[in-house]
This record gives sequence, structure tokens and C-alpha cells, in this order.
Amino acid sequence: MTAIKHHIPDAMIAAYASGNLPHAFALVVATHVSICDECRAALGAHQAVGGVLLEHSDHVDVSKSMKSDLMAMLDAPVRPEPVYDARGVYPGPVMEALKGKAPRWKTLGMGVKQSILSATDSGSVRLLFIPAGQAVPDHSHNGLELTLVLQGSFSDETGRFGVGDVEIGDEALEHTPIADAGDACICLAATDAPLRFNALMPRLLQPFFRI
Repeated sequence: MTAIKHHIPDAMIAAYASGNLPHAFALVVATHVSICDECRAALGAHQAVGGVLLEHSDHVDVSKSMKSDLMAMLDAPVRPEPVYDARGVYPGPVMEALKGKAPRWKTLGMGVKQSILSATDSGSVRLLFIPAGQAVPDHSHNGLELTLVLQGSFSDETGRFGVGDVEIGDEALEHTPIADAGDACICLAATDAPLRFNALMPRLLQPFFRI
């Protein structure tokens, strides 16, 4: 694997370490950390600091609603943890999200496919399969999007992203990702709001594709 050039921001790693990321983004972070030595070390540092703070924090009386709050937390999606093995192109956290099965691909047209791993009110995360040379329609964002490359690579107005790289898109980014020559590009993409497509046809199909 080539050297990873685009990493998870440190503030997001800190939020992941403290359990304050939505499940969709946490899955991308866990997957990136499982294959990136640099971000794995950063996560370890944040976890160590968090442990020290907990050890030296003052005693706080719990509220009367502690039991109900705890039960609600138990019902919430479990934060995915980095898992340091893989099956083919899929790192451990993705394998766990797939429950050991192959992705259930659904076509989006022009050879592009997706497999939705999770979709809730707080965000969605999916695998995207983009054939070499194929473009994702020009779009911007209503919120935050994390895109982690698992196979192949893609390029857009901001640069090239290879295996292990993460592109972070927000409301300021408008781009047209194009899969580079070679292997089809497979990405893990998480969003907390629908994308904003510029062309009419993608906008019409967007509710059916849930993207």
C-alpha cells in the first residue's frame, strides 16, 4: 500500500476517542485507524490522556435519571473499534459492519454501485464501487462527508486520494470525483446530510438511492 497522505483530523480522532462521533463517522475513523500507523498512534495518545483525566477527576453525584440514561446508551449503536485484520480490500471494522458477508451491491447507474451499511437520523455510511474512469456526478454538501479509499484511487479538484486516504467534504466543497485508471475505486463514505447534486437527473434519483 502506498503511503497515506490524507489523514483524519486530530480533533476528530479526539472526538472518536471520547465516544462523541456519530456511528457513521466513527466507522470511517475506526477503519482508517486500523490501516494507518500515524492516526493509530494519535488515537492511543488521546486515549491515554482521557484515562489520566478520568483517574484524576473529581467525584460527581449521579442524577436520578442515570438508569434511564444508561439504558438509552445501551440501545444506541456501539462505537466500532479498530480491528487490525482484513478480508480482501475490507479492513476489520468494515468486515464487522458487513457481518462477515459480501457487500449487497445495488446499482446507481454507469457501473457505479453502493452497499448501505447503516442509515439513521444522525447519518449514513456506505460502500461505493466506482469503475475506473467513471465520475460521481458533480455535487456539493449539506453537511459533512468522510470518504475513505479502500481500493484503487480517485481524483477531484482538491487532489488525488489513494488507498487509506480520507477526503473530508463540507458545505464549502463542490467537486466531481473521478476514479483513476487501474482497479475500480472502492470507498467507505459517511455523511450526516444528503448531498447537493447540480444536475437534474441525480437530484430526481436521489430519494431512491438514499444518498
